[in-house]
Amino acid sequence: QLQLVESGGALVQPGGSLRLSCEASGLTREYYGIGWFRQAPGKEREGVSCMPTRFSSSWYRDSVKGRFTISRDASKNMVYLQMNNLKPEDTGVYYCAASRSPRGQFSCVDFDSWGQGTQVTVSS
Repeated sequence: QLQLVESGGALVQPGGSLRLSCEASGLTREYYGIGWFRQAPGKEREGVSCMPTRFSSSWYRDSVKGRFTISRDASKNMVYLQMNNLKPEDTGVYYCAASRSPRGQFSCVDFDSWGQGTQVTVSS
């Protein structure tokens, strides 16, 4: 049974940095992809960054490229999202998610397992 538990959300000023962590216990080979999504108030949930579980690659939405970095420590069942130069539009609840679809290896699509989320607020 997969369990995804996020941590690291906080209130941060514009231009600041945060690192989100996701403990992914039970992440078996059944799962092709793992990643981060976010949902701002009044908006739909969107993919932020995702990566395959079986080879080295990563996908980022355009608005975070060059600022966010996804990484994984498989030995610790951990997935991270390093967020630098944060902007107010990065505010939202950030979710860790996993995909049992092969399409989940190449972008943030077909993700079907979710954590409870962690709040990130970027404001002065």
